[in-house]
Amino acid sequence: MTSTALDRESARLAMLRSVEQRVLWLSTAIIDHANRVRPNPTGLKVGGHQASSASMVTIMTALWFEHLRSVDRVSVKPHASPVLHAINYLLGELDPAYLTTLRSFGGLQSYPSRSKDPDPVDYSTGSVGIGATAPIWGALARRYVESTVGGAGTGRQYSLVGDAELDEGACWEAILDPMVGELGEVVWIVDLNRQSLDRVVPNIGATRLQGMFDAAGWQVLTVKYGRLLHELFDRPGGDALRRRIDEMQNPEYQRLLRCTPDQLRERLPGDDASSAALIGQLDDDTLHRAIRNLGGHDLAALGDALRAIDDTRPTVIFAYTVKGYGLASEGHPQNHSSLLSADQLAELATRVGADVDAPWEAFPADSGLAALCSEVAARLRREPVTANPVPALPADIGRTPSGRATTQAALGRALLDLTREAPEAARRVVTLCPDVSSSTNLGGWVNKVGVWSAAERVDWFADDPETILHWRERPSGQHLELGIAETNLVGLLGEFGATWSRWGQPLMPIGVLYDPFVERALEPWSFGIYAGGQSILVGTPSGVSLAPEGGAHQSISTPSVGLEQPGCISYEPAFAIDVEWTLLASLARLGRPDGSSAYLRLSTRPVDQALAAVPADPAARERRRRQVVAGAYPIRRSASERPAVTIAAMGAVLPDALAAAERLEALGTPTDVVCVTSAGLVFDAVQARAGRGEADSWILEAAFPARRAAPMVTVLDGHPHTLAFLAGINQVRATHLGVSRFGQSGDIEQVYRYHGLDTDSIIGAALDLLD
Repeated sequence: MTSTALDRESARLAMLRSVEQRVLWLSTAIIDHANRVRPNPTGLKVGGHQASSASMVTIMTALWFEHLRSVDRVSVKPHASPVLHAINYLLGELDPAYLTTLRSFGGLQSYPSRSKDPDPVDYSTGSVGIGATAPIWGALARRYVESTVGGAGTGRQYSLVGDAELDEGACWEAILDPMVGELGEVVWIVDLNRQSLDRVVPNIGATRLQGMFDAAGWQVLTVKYGRLLHELFDRPGGDALRRRIDEMQNPEYQRLLRCTPDQLRERLPGDDASSAALIGQLDDDTLHRAIRNLGGHDLAALGDALRAIDDTRPTVIFAYTVKGYGLASEGHPQNHSSLLSADQLAELATRVGADVDAPWEAFPADSGLAALCSEVAARLRREPVTANPVPALPADIGRTPSGRATTQAALGRALLDLTREAPEAARRVVTLCPDVSSSTNLGGWVNKVGVWSAAERVDWFADDPETILHWRERPSGQHLELGIAETNLVGLLGEFGATWSRWGQPLMPIGVLYDPFVERALEPWSFGIYAGGQSILVGTPSGVSLAPEGGAHQSISTPSVGLEQPGCISYEPAFAIDVEWTLLASLARLGRPDGSSAYLRLSTRPVDQALAAVPADPAARERRRRQVVAGAYPIRRSASERPAVTIAAMGAVLPDALAAAERLEALGTPTDVVCVTSAGLVFDAVQARAGRGEADSWILEAAFPARRAAPMVTVLDGHPHTLAFLAGINQVRATHLGVSRFGQSGDIEQVYRYHGLDTDSIIGAALDLLD
């Protein structure tokens, strides 16, 4: 490199170091103000992570100010959110008034939030492991959109990950999925500071982690030492010094960061005379800088690594850092949530050229640093996304199912019907399964639309006459099959559900998995909803109605999901027509600013569809459809002016409820039956009637009219508390039947009798109420 080039490189790095120092100051001051300056009359801990932010400052400065492009997306580790806000402020993307609002109501969120923060955030993080893997699923979603409907373009997907986050199983489930090995746009940068919340981790095993990524087909880059240390390693005694640091346990190294220069000269060489001689030649300042000159804090070393990325496969960069780098708390084992004292903050301000009394000052408008910020802001600026509308969906396909059918099978049939009745809308549907397509009745849909793959692949069983499920993989396919990892499924589901806001191309994603595993998937799916993803999750088969499979696969508590999950409407339809109507209504809520997700709980119990008594008259049919979609409908009205008892049933137990009503009538007990399709929507209606919400309450009078109020038996294949609130609609006495203990294997009659869901149990509960 010529002297002129060296001068330019030196000037460039000097500019970046000035930005780095300002970002360090701003991120630290944002947290300080939230905890020490802003009034806190309750005394409740505010929190924030100055040390965790400091370890990411150099990495994020290098990435944003030199390498990031407007088409790229970045997931920032949760505790580094103040660094993100500091950078956005310097780039003109955050009003300075927000710098004083960290963790306040309506202000900057505790962790990066795509839906709540006022400045640009690509991925919501905060649920450890979920934010880290989101760019993987974002990359797949972008590729899917680009290959099927277009408009998603290209771009890298970065994850800035704390090393302790790699303890999360969600990370490795994602890394090991076969599809991920083809995603060359995925780049993870691991903040390897070797500390967790409570301690310095003694054996974090960087070599082992690197080997695991390598075995999964990732490019592995390591930025361990900065240029100063590399220069020292090239001197006499340098090899011994490098071996000494390489072989040193993490806690010992962290302790050296807290040592004085004299202590360093004593402790660092160990027993080696050559390294002791080398260290003895260094002045105090050089020795102080050298011991903390790790690669994750060296802008030039980071730049070299970022330029070495191989875009043909995923890349992980292990960047060695110091937790609390540049702060008085650096390297301390308990610095995770610690705050700088006033004196320490003032010392930091002096060192980086900031002012404690004017903490939010930007660079002078006529300075080279301000010009750099303007240049980077222009490079990263994105045009506002205008979402295309979802193609029109029918509310009713018009078919009336007959014979015996399951609600699980009805899902696949409804999707096939949609391809004929609304092909443009059906083209936006994408289904996902964790290796259960055939066992959840999606075979016909998969045969119709094909399996998505970035490139077309040969179906070697296409000419096999005994092959029923055809695995035709092509870029136009609409089904994706993941491995048996529910966290991966809902992670991808959430990103498919966010394409309308990322690239303006709405999809209608449907994830299908066994209902017992919904709870395993619930937390990451919930986080995806929080982050703005809109999707449909289908749990099937469900409940103890999956009788022969026993307690291990009999879900009990999943009906509560619809009552308790924000941003989600749940349905548990009893009949095939109810599946069609609720599915279409759920699809219509996707891909829009005011949209929502849905959860459908389906069953493998064959049910006589004539029991649905679907009205033949078009107006009456539409009335029934509206009630089904709103959450409940009267399926049987006693001829009496007022019934003696009402049975409110949901899902697979409707045949038993109807049979119980017939027998009660024969005993002289007039009985109404209400089919509940959505406990959550009915509960919302109850709340709205009391002035505690904005839901429509008309369904209460339609399904539970006060004039027909009577003692009530509620029953479902799930925990009985799910429907217990129904008795409060008209303040009636009630008995609640359901499942509250682990199941047993057996036929459905035996299992229902064991749990008290059978016809005899319903009749007995009703008669007990009337005594």
